[in-house]
Amino acid sequence: MRRVYLNLRIAVRSLMNFKLRTTLAVLGVFLGTFSLVVVSNLSDSLTTKTRIEAEKLGKNLLIVRSGVVRRFGTSTRLLSESTTLRPEDAGAIFAGSRFVHDVSASGNKNFPVRYENTALKSILVMGIMPNYSEIRNFRAKNGRFISVQDNATLGKVAVIGTKVAEKLFGRQDPLGKHILIWRVPCEVIGVMEEKGLDVSGLDQDNQIFVPLNTYLRRFVNKDYINSISVQVINEQSIPSAKTEIEDILRNRHKIKKDKEDDFSVIDLKDVMALKTQAISMIKVLGRVSAVVSFLIGGLGILSIMILIVNERRIEIGIRRAVGSRKRDIILQFLLEASFISISGGTVGVILSMVTSILIFLIAKLPFTLSPTGYALSFFASIAVGILAGIYPSQKATRIQPVDVIKS
Repeated sequence: MRRVYLNLRIAVRSLMNFKLRTTLAVLGVFLGTFSLVVVSNLSDSLTTKTRIEAEKLGKNLLIVRSGVVRRFGTSTRLLSESTTLRPEDAGAIFAGSRFVHDVSASGNKNFPVRYENTALKSILVMGIMPNYSEIRNFRAKNGRFISVQDNATLGKVAVIGTKVAEKLFGRQDPLGKHILIWRVPCEVIGVMEEKGLDVSGLDQDNQIFVPLNTYLRRFVNKDYINSISVQVINEQSIPSAKTEIEDILRNRHKIKKDKEDDFSVIDLKDVMALKTQAISMIKVLGRVSAVVSFLIGGLGILSIMILIVNERRIEIGIRRAVGSRKRDIILQFLLEASFISISGGTVGVILSMVTSILIFLIAKLPFTLSPTGYALSFFASIAVGILAGIYPSQKATRIQPVDVIKS
């Protein structure tokens, strides 16, 4: 240990004579470590967020949407709407598919909402079946959700999202109070749990739920719906269920073979997979930039170590003359190279951790620290130092005392 400590002191003293080059070499390793750890932390956080979003949507879920829906990147867009999707289609899907566990029809439209002197111009109102809460994993935080009786009797009741409650009632308790949705007065029977944004970017806390029959008769006076949520028995059955649903609806809607569907069956797992692929691409690009930074740092360490060897020929020659072994010389220069690399890596890890925490707080992302990122950055720092120090240390061992005396 005394020998290692002595070599470290010599290394620090030597490196201080080349402050600018040492700083540039440390900076290269720092940037490599920083980018590797930050990107790893962010990609893990985004992956966790994607998994949480998938769980919020519901388990083994397919969405049947009226009209033509196309996927653009990680989002879906409604290109055309139809009036052929009806509540009876939901019953036909449930009865006709072997892979369906449950179905729930729903409709939605934006309406103005008012409570006393507070008015909201446009809030999404969802007409839903009572089993919607189970299929889509929605729960009432306060009060209760829509019941079978509410739907059967066309009850004028509403369950509101947390943001709607804040905007209309502030700190007041909304339960039991009446709000005016368009022209229909509805009693608030529940306030939803916070859900945040879904995969399409819809704020699920800024909407109102009413019974489906109430929505169809009292709000829109129509007999068709916008969507059907389908819960499949297990994840493996989703592709088969999707095919069966398409066949059932094409048959019910009397769509000929050469005609396009007037509905779309959306597998939300595909949307989530696209998001995961985008995150993986970010991770790959981050690691490529980290490799480039480590290479630059390694070249910087190599150049400064060669310079140090040339400047210390006399010292090396004297040490060899008084009995220093080749392995002592090699250890000396490997320690110096590793010291530069590990210093940059340590600073990079500390600053990357602070930066990651700040990003998580500002962007409201799940807090995750990537063990893989830290492990890779640690081993990369050591490897860069050792690899960059091999050639200079071997060059130092070839210096002979007699050659130093002659020069």
